[in-house]
Amino acid sequence: MTETAVLDVINFLRELSEDSTVPKNVKSKAESAIRILSDKNTELSIRVDKTMSELDEIADDSNMQPYTRTQIWNIVSCLEKLTN
Repeated sequence: MTETAVLDVINFLRELSEDSTVPKNVKSKAESAIRILSDKNTELSIRVDKTMSELDEIADDSNMQPYTRTQIWNIVSCLEKLTN
């Protein structure tokens, strides 16, 4: 179940990184988050914490569309459920 949820989050991040309306710095952070979550050699809680940190850095980007910000918050919400 947990790895399935991780894959869902990775897919959400991929959609974000492939969206042409998303600023490059946000795409870069999304791709970094995908790499972090995909590293199965690291404990899940550490992967989730690192990913949330990456997303927190971009959540308040003023160049971002409100819709994209909402997507990021939804991804963070999914990540928070993984650690509970």
